Amino acid sequence: MSNPHPRQFDLIAFDWDGTLYDSTQIIVRCIQAAVTDVGGVKPTDEQAGYVIGMALMPALAHAAPDVPKDKYPLLGERYRHHYAKHHNDLSLFDGVLPMLQALRERQHVLTVATGKSRRGLDDALHQVEMRGMFDGSRTADETAGKPDPLMLHELMAEFGVPPERTLMIGDTSHDLQMAQNAGCASLAVSYGAHGAEGLERWSPLAVVHSVPELHDWLMGHG
Repeated sequence: MSNPHPRQFDLIAFDWDGTLYDSTQIIVRCIQAAVTDVGGVKPTDEQAGYVIGMALMPALAHAAPDVPKDKYPLLGERYRHHYAKHHNDLSLFDGVLPMLQALRERQHVLTVATGKSRRGLDDALHQVEMRGMFDGSRTADETAGKPDPLMLHELMAEFGVPPERTLMIGDTSHDLQMAQNAGCASLAVSYGAHGAEGLERWSPLAVVHSVPELHDWLMGHG
């Protein structure tokens, strides 16, 4: 029996933190703790949440504008220290695995485009036993941080998929701006780091509010 909804996108690129992985609040707390550890003014939840999705050191620098550059190495070390303490507390959002499996059955190319480091992404994939689920991935430390489109350009080139057949899914304005810069469509999720109002300005195809809603949208429009 044929699928009633033809596939619109061949390559789907997911952000990781706050989109597939339920880590937003812990990352916010770790950023705040790291900044105060080095004597900076504690960023608000909104300020710390805004930088999620960016590469680590630009994110920390943006969240802690009063911290001098010579303390950046210590700032990064303190963030990694706090995050490591919570590593085992993190998990996929409910419904992510069935959604990914359904997309694989439709033969989408599934990828990850994340502000995490390669080591950080590999550790997270191992933690949730998802090695092999994705066809490819790019991280900020091996390409360029969001919203630079390099990681999407590399993924499209790797799989021979043009921008008009590529969809970027993320929870931050950095994800959506990266898609726009790459000439790709985007889909926003509002349950991560950035609220719906800040996401809509980047003209995603839709803003969805839960993983089940994301699943349904992809089955109907992806």
